[in-house]
Amino acid sequence: VKTCVGTDFCRFGLGDSISLGIELEQAMEGLHTPHKVKSAVTGCPRNCAEAYVKDIGLVAVEGGRWEIYVGGAAGATVRKGDLLTTVDSPQEAKRVALAYLQYYREHAEHLERTYGFQTRVGLEAVQADVLDPERQAQLIERFRIAKAACDPDPWREGSQPLHPKQFAELDTEPLDLVTLAEVDR
Repeated sequence: VKTCVGTDFCRFGLGDSISLGIELEQAMEGLHTPHKVKSAVTGCPRNCAEAYVKDIGLVAVEGGRWEIYVGGAAGATVRKGDLLTTVDSPQEAKRVALAYLQYYREHAEHLERTYGFQTRVGLEAVQADVLDPERQAQLIERFRIAKAACDPDPWREGSQPLHPKQFAELDTEPLDLVTLAEVDR
């Protein structure tokens, strides 16, 4: 998730894009999707983080509100994302973005980017499911289940070595090949 500096360091910032970007990144991290998903959170309509042309883009606007754009692209295909909705708080923006991500995960074809998905499915169909409170709650629940099933972070598993000398300093003693052979079984 790409962010601008938002209200922390910019005089034009209308929303805390850094905090929301970090929260969004942590929520989306590790999930499998039909294709890569690029996201951005920008603190004002000047769009320094290029949120308008991301798969999911959140933009802070006047009055503490947030706009959610979906289906943008800025590579070989250039497309401004569709305005999915405008919400009143960063937490609502995160919720809608995650509901959209789950909707995309469930309905997109393999290797279909969001800009192709949006063109094929249409904004109205997406809005009908993602913005309906009951359907949105179901999408968020399925998102939570998928997130809980994600592979654990391999960096956190480092406290338990695969074999006795995995984290030992290099020394002149040769590794016991019998021990390594047992680990491979």
